[in-house]
Amino acid sequence: MIGKPSIAPRPFRPALRIPFNRPSFEGKEQVYIAQAIANGHISGDGPFTKRCQALLEEALGAPRVLLTTSGTHALEMAAVLLDIRPGDEVIVPSFTFVSTANAFVLRGARPVFADVRPDTLNLDETRLEALVTDRTRAIVPVHYAGVGCEMRAIGKIAARHGLTVVEDNAHGLFGTYRGRCLGTFGSLGALSFHETKNFSCGEGGALIVNDPALAERADVVREKGTDRARFLEGRVEKYTWVDIGSSWLPSDLLAAFLFAQLEAKERILEKRRRVWERYHEALSDWAADRNVRLPVVPRGCRQSYHMYYLIVPSPRIRAALIRHLQSHGILSVFHYLPLHLSDMGRLYGGKPGDCPVTEHVSERLIRLPFYNNLDRESQDRVIRAIREFPWDETR
Repeated sequence: MIGKPSIAPRPFRPALRIPFNRPSFEGKEQVYIAQAIANGHISGDGPFTKRCQALLEEALGAPRVLLTTSGTHALEMAAVLLDIRPGDEVIVPSFTFVSTANAFVLRGARPVFADVRPDTLNLDETRLEALVTDRTRAIVPVHYAGVGCEMRAIGKIAARHGLTVVEDNAHGLFGTYRGRCLGTFGSLGALSFHETKNFSCGEGGALIVNDPALAERADVVREKGTDRARFLEGRVEKYTWVDIGSSWLPSDLLAAFLFAQLEAKERILEKRRRVWERYHEALSDWAADRNVRLPVVPRGCRQSYHMYYLIVPSPRIRAALIRHLQSHGILSVFHYLPLHLSDMGRLYGGKPGDCPVTEHVSERLIRLPFYNNLDRESQDRVIRAIREFPWDETR
């Protein structure tokens, strides 16, 4: 008798997968892309680029906003505008993405790594002044999770030492500090429109130029070091090479996608507010019973609702909780590794113990699924899985 062929058991796969991030269409993205094609202008500085820039300038109260090909490129452009050179020092938080430091390292600067506050995970302004030397040129605060740094204190320290502030506001578009929009305190501010950000065009960014003295040169370095902007305005008969620069102009197709998202900013912010507040309400008692820290938003700050995270008591618990969520078809992730302990950071003198809060938090922080169209049923599934985590078995 011929038996049935043996069939290897299939590995268990959760019935529903909840991603950490999911890009979303919020309005007229496809309509505007079609319009950009019909306009016959899909290179940089087209009609949709100008519409995005005008919308951002009005919403932020900023004198000049220039779209760029990424948030990274916005920071690199800032470093060029400040004439950062070899031997200069730039103070950056260790708990940030590599671009915050790399943009200035590319110009020859030495990054000086600052620790973060234990509550907001923003640059610790109380430890900032001790890092200033006669070589310091700039301070780069990062508004982590879209919660504003203590810009009043940072601004006073910068003014006292004649330093420039460049805000890395990749997380915080439309957030505020003491009623003023993040990204508008420093001479320059960088935005990101990467796929993981609140407002996205896949890859993109912007430079906020708050210092009028930098505005005209910003046009030049963004246009490959040429005075093409002056030519298009009829101010010169021909344009030519007048400065260093690069090609930091995004396609107008990307700007068309982005404009549809920016148009829907109130709806997007409201969606994200609901997700953030649902997590906070549902997990507060669970967290308090287990010594788990939840995000902190100080008085005077209006956040952008960029992310929701947990800081658990130990690296072992974090690893176990991430595995537990994966077993339920839910993707959660950790965040930044300390820059001062990276291979490159160590080349600049970074060593264990330099930034103790950063080192502690980076081993314990978990980011939960968070995107514009995270529905209530999926979010409740995440919350339920967290609350059902067998805590006592991992202690």
